[in-house]
Amino acid sequence: MPASMSPGVALPAHDDLIFLDEAPLAGARGTRSAVPGWRILIVDDDADVHSTTTFALAGLEVQDRPLEFLHAYSAEQARVLLAREPDIAVILLDVVMEQPDAGLHLVRHVRDTLGMTDVRIILRTGQPGYTPEMEAIRDLDINDYRTKSELTRTKLYTTVAAAVRAYQQLHALGVGRAGLERIVHAGTELMRLHGARDVARSVLQQAAALLGQEPGGVLCAREGAGLRVLGGAGSGLELEQRLLDLKQHGLIGGAATRALAERRSEFNPTCLALYFPGKSGRDFAAALPLVRPVSDGNKRLLHVFASVVSVSLDNLELVGRLNNAAFFDQLTCLPNRTQLVEDLDAAVANEGGLDTTLTLVDLDHFAEINDALGHQFGDQLLVTVAQRLQSQLDPRLKVARIGGDIFAVLGMGSLNTPEAIHALFAAPFSLDGQDLQVSSTLGLVRLGEHDGTGADALKDADIALKRAKSQQRGGHFYFSRGMGVEIRERVRLMHALRSGVRRGELFLAYQPQVDLATGRPFGAEALLRWRMQDGTLVPPDRFIPIAEYSGLIVEIGAWVLREACDELMRLRGAGHLDFTMSINVSQAQFRHPRFVDVLRTVLNDTGAPPEYIELEITESMAMEEPQLLAEMLAQVKRTGVSIAIDDFGTGFSSLSHLQRLNVDRLKIDRAFVTEITGSARGSSIAEMIIQLGRNLGLSVIAEGVEDERQAQILHALGCPLAQGFLFSRPLSPQALLEWLATQGLSDAA
Repeated sequence: MPASMSPGVALPAHDDLIFLDEAPLAGARGTRSAVPGWRILIVDDDADVHSTTTFALAGLEVQDRPLEFLHAYSAEQARVLLAREPDIAVILLDVVMEQPDAGLHLVRHVRDTLGMTDVRIILRTGQPGYTPEMEAIRDLDINDYRTKSELTRTKLYTTVAAAVRAYQQLHALGVGRAGLERIVHAGTELMRLHGARDVARSVLQQAAALLGQEPGGVLCAREGAGLRVLGGAGSGLELEQRLLDLKQHGLIGGAATRALAERRSEFNPTCLALYFPGKSGRDFAAALPLVRPVSDGNKRLLHVFASVVSVSLDNLELVGRLNNAAFFDQLTCLPNRTQLVEDLDAAVANEGGLDTTLTLVDLDHFAEINDALGHQFGDQLLVTVAQRLQSQLDPRLKVARIGGDIFAVLGMGSLNTPEAIHALFAAPFSLDGQDLQVSSTLGLVRLGEHDGTGADALKDADIALKRAKSQQRGGHFYFSRGMGVEIRERVRLMHALRSGVRRGELFLAYQPQVDLATGRPFGAEALLRWRMQDGTLVPPDRFIPIAEYSGLIVEIGAWVLREACDELMRLRGAGHLDFTMSINVSQAQFRHPRFVDVLRTVLNDTGAPPEYIELEITESMAMEEPQLLAEMLAQVKRTGVSIAIDDFGTGFSSLSHLQRLNVDRLKIDRAFVTEITGSARGSSIAEMIIQLGRNLGLSVIAEGVEDERQAQILHALGCPLAQGFLFSRPLSPQALLEWLATQGLSDAA
């Protein structure tokens, strides 16, 4: 025996281990257990240390398992050994070997390079004065650090046993964590599946993965007195959708039957049956043949797995209902907008949908039907229309309801035509014993002429539908590329207008109004203009409709009102006290609930005298809901301002309505002024308007007067006032002041 292993002999401090005589250890056994041992790696450059450690721990057990030893005599040998022997529980590691810090470098290799986080490491040194880096001990997960001289046999065993237990717990956690990760993954995979067969197959595959064996077995549900196989794996694949024959498949059939009868999972040495309860009252069981008995740890994991699968199986019906709700209209049971977009995407992807047409079908006056006969009747009409579209159109066409009273038809252009669809609405619809005649307006897009996604095609068809509705109800319109360009240009202009409002690109120009008898000015019309940052002037007939459509006109109109009143006050300050400011008001602005409040606020803030303010509304606006308009005009007139009807003669006014409106002036539209010198009809219309104004006690002004002949005829007909290029183009505020300085004011107004 080497001197270093002689009991009871005290030697100077060096790398040798010295074990004193002690009582037998409690963990000692007479014979080694047959179960696999805990593998202990001794890393030391002294062979005596290896033999002494092995001798000291020989015959000892931890957790009823013996210790097995592996040996490395340098850090480099340890690296090679660890690369091929991953299942090591504890490393007894000398700090100082071929280099002073070789042990610490090996620890870093174990943790960082090899990624071995479970193995426990005990550092030993025979040099009491040498202390490893504190950062290394803290950061590298080292279990213990001892000098070799302080490790008696009992202390060595205690240290190793504690490290083995720590390894066992970490390893169990790692196995459990891996199993739980598989379960989470299984739950995610199951939620992606929809069909019962696919879910059943996935359950069997995931269960086999947890057990570390090849997939096999069946997943069953009760059907009558037997078991129906919903899905299988391995040899169970051939049993899918069949009733289990218990005589032929007694092992898995019996296990599944018992699991369902006893409502619990069953673990036998050769077969496993997992029980999955269902909230809907339908339970399931999976039976798998086993290659080896299931360990206690895996049993716990399988119970968790069964809970996850139960939720997934119970959600199969829910997923089906959600899928139905997501892709089908609940009232008509037709595909909805979401499904239509998917079908459109598929059609576009199929050679660009060369011979495919999308038609949007809008029921005419459906809102009135709903209001008159009730929503229940309206719903019945939608269902009846859906049934007729489905039953009478060519079956190769797909029909959908995309919302409200709009249906869609998708398919071959030769079948999907306006004539074919309009023909379906020729016969009345019978509902609740009454016949109802309904027409439809169509918007169509040919996918072969379309660029973009399915959603883009639907948007283009909607553009065509809006165009059809604006032109003629009961008709149809095909989308064209030019319409797309027009829409995109409008959107671009709308965004530019919003930015222009913020940047102050809008301004007012003022066109003088004169007395035809004297030629002297009495007022001006404030005209809105837009000059973009690059100096481009955008015509009012382009940007004002966009401002009205987008709702910006309310904000812009309030600004125009204030700016014009401010300008009136500047003119009054320059001595033009009898000057009238005429301001256009849009329909959206005039009907805004706060318009009168805004008007009063502007008058108060600017100090503009209301008797010198005139608001212009269009004739078409005056004819819409005349009773409401009359009430609104009465509120406006109470502020003291006057009202003029612009473009008179173009809106086919009802004279009875006109008499009830409290207005002050009529403006003859420029179209009639233009025709006054070359058309007897034009002259007669202008004369009629002048006579109407005189009979109703209203002032009359003609706009768009461009030459002396027009002015002379108007004056001869009795029109007292006019404006137009003959007198002046629209002027800037400064130019207006300069122009007025050369004119005399008239009291003609």
